[in-house]
Amino acid sequence: MKAVVHRPDVPDRVLVVDDDPGIRRLLISALQFAGFEVDTAGDMSTALDRIGHRPPDVIVLDVMLPGADGFEILQLLRDRGVDAPVLFLTARDAVEDRVRGLRLGGDDYVTKPFSVIEVGARLQALLRRARGGAVPAVEDSRLRCGDLTLDDLRHEVHRAGELVELSPTEYRLLRHLLSHQGQVLSRAQILEAVWQYDFGGNSVVVERFVSNLRRKIDHGRTPLLHTVRGVGYTLRERTGI
Repeated sequence: MKAVVHRPDVPDRVLVVDDDPGIRRLLISALQFAGFEVDTAGDMSTALDRIGHRPPDVIVLDVMLPGADGFEILQLLRDRGVDAPVLFLTARDAVEDRVRGLRLGGDDYVTKPFSVIEVGARLQALLRRARGGAVPAVEDSRLRCGDLTLDDLRHEVHRAGELVELSPTEYRLLRHLLSHQGQVLSRAQILEAVWQYDFGGNSVVVERFVSNLRRKIDHGRTPLLHTVRGVGYTLRERTGI
């Protein structure tokens, strides 16, 4: 995963991908008022063309699109190395959509009908998380647990010498767990630290990202990421409490 580079004097650019012209107009108006530069697309072909011509800082992606759904677009983007944070727009009752989107590498979601103020706030939170804080000193740039290494200067993660590809949010989650290695962190603590946003206690977000992370760093290896029932999660070499 590459670090997100940002110039403070340039507005953040958001690409809104939705086939509903009314929603596109609504988000253009609201997000421009919030200080974003906004581009739009109504289908997959246009979206990929916009991204190829000028990659956005963050993407708003509707799940239901003509010709291809938002999940297919996300998969194509991640396969092509586009790691801009993605905020999904989903139907209120489509729990399976939210879970699938997070599993594929989406970073957040809002349900329709939505508040434009909430969309703006979530996009700003996604960008803060993707960019992180100040780069640490060289001697403090690596975090380790067993054969797992996170290098903040290179924004890379390796397990047993093998590169592990993570989305921006997965990287932030792993970094937080490594920074508190051995500690048991509750879902609420993880939400506050990693998402920097009030999810109203919706623990499915944490659970899904932990599941993604476990699949990427632990599959076929000695587990490092552990669930402590009724409490939360911990990253450590030993499973004993």
